[in-house]
Amino acid sequence: MSFHAITDLNVETELKGKRVLLRCDLNVPIKDGVIRDDGRIRASLPTIKYLLEAGASVVIMAHLGRPKNGPAPEFSLAPVAHRLGDLLDSPVVFASDVVGPEASAKRAALTSGEVLLLENIRFETAETSKDDHERKALAEKLVEGMDLYVSDGFGAVHRKHASVFDVAQLLPHAAGFLVAAEITVLKKLTEEPERPYGVVLGGSKVSDKIGVIKNLLEKVDVMAIGGGMLFTFLAAQGHEIGKSLVEVDLIDDVKRLISEAERLGVKLLLPTDIVVAPTFAADAPPTLVSASAIPADQMGLDIGPESAALFAEAIQECKTVFWNGPMGVFEFPNFAHGTQVVAQALTLVTGISVVGGGDSAAAVRALGFSDDQFGYISTGGGASLEYLEGKTLPGIEVLSHA
Repeated sequence: MSFHAITDLNVETELKGKRVLLRCDLNVPIKDGVIRDDGRIRASLPTIKYLLEAGASVVIMAHLGRPKNGPAPEFSLAPVAHRLGDLLDSPVVFASDVVGPEASAKRAALTSGEVLLLENIRFETAETSKDDHERKALAEKLVEGMDLYVSDGFGAVHRKHASVFDVAQLLPHAAGFLVAAEITVLKKLTEEPERPYGVVLGGSKVSDKIGVIKNLLEKVDVMAIGGGMLFTFLAAQGHEIGKSLVEVDLIDDVKRLISEAERLGVKLLLPTDIVVAPTFAADAPPTLVSASAIPADQMGLDIGPESAALFAEAIQECKTVFWNGPMGVFEFPNFAHGTQVVAQALTLVTGISVVGGGDSAAAVRALGFSDDQFGYISTGGGASLEYLEGKTLPGIEVLSHA
């Protein structure tokens, strides 16, 4: 799949003095009005700066969270506008609506070298509508007076949303630096990766990752399973898992995956020891047990130190590694060790190590790692996973159309 990148555009004729509608992924964690991790804002900076330096004016669309019924104060992008201004060292104009009177007035007043951030695009219910006509109607309002659409919100490209899909059909379009970089990295993971190739998967549910496991089994040399999803694997092997998270309806599917890994000669690593606790709580007393003997009154909340060391050794032997999903409840210090060890191992990979967005990206930053310690940190967990499942991403597919 090929598409134009912004560097393919002629600065003098296609960017200078032009009004650019830019889709970013600024979906950052905010608590009590304070941004907890500005990684996605920082990831958007190269494209924004390039457009500004080329003499364009930039209108940014972005979402925050999943507001259900229109505007809600806790989902406002106002704190993001302030932080973006700090990082650009230049004020960012903020509109408290998306296509309403304030947005229209501020768009009209925008001059070259200025940035306007529209309020949360998902405050417009048509943004996520399944009705093509509703989305198109919103898209038509968004593109009024604009010359070019740039797609740089990789975390949303797996969604057929108005600001991702429909606007690209109404304007000349190009991919920003972030989207182009993400696709380049994902191609490395799926098309002739340097071997040995290892994949580490965690997170809470097998159902979130089963498509990725099925699609990657034929491509990898080693696959390690941690997080809450590992207990469905242990159950499939007939082990007692106590009160641990399990998806009973997927046990037969997991049994088939285990058999398929064996048939393909893929080294499937499952934990040998588990850190358990009686309740899901930060202050719950941790106990180390064998993965084959979890007490009936306990739940697994992390992989054990032996397993973490085993995973780390396998990771460091690989030339290509993709990791998505924490190994345990990393937010609780007593159950963060497995995730810490796996993250540390990825920093030592001599080839390319990719942290697959979402909770994985949040985990490495929360545990004190810096982005530059890894080969690449994706901004889009769901989008990355769907690409690795072999699915078509609507927001990428539409960019390949003239």
